Amino acid sequence: MSKLLTYVLSSLFAAGVMFTQFAVAADAPAGDCAAKAVSKDGKPLAGAAKASFIKKCEKDAQAAIAADCAAKAVSKDGKPLAGAAKASSIKKCEKDAAAAK
Repeated sequence: MSKLLTYVLSSLFAAGVMFTQFAVAADAPAGDCAAKAVSKDGKPLAGAAKASFIKKCEKDAQAAIAADCAAKAVSKDGKPLAGAAKASSIKKCEKDAAAAK
């Protein structure tokens, strides 16, 4: 009986740890650069290295958003937008993406 109880409790503990990791990952936004700032050894970066990593990460994330929004700038007919309509569409898309973060 005690082996069964030990097995059940250890299984519940392992499941709790697993679900906690998923909950923490779900709480962090996908573009959270500070959470991704770790070295190749798995240690957190600090100082200038961390600041540089975060700056590059945010720049890359913004570029990805801009590229995605430019690709989505199409009319109802499926034709690519041009001029002011394209600029307005991209601006709105980027604003919505920033609000979603």
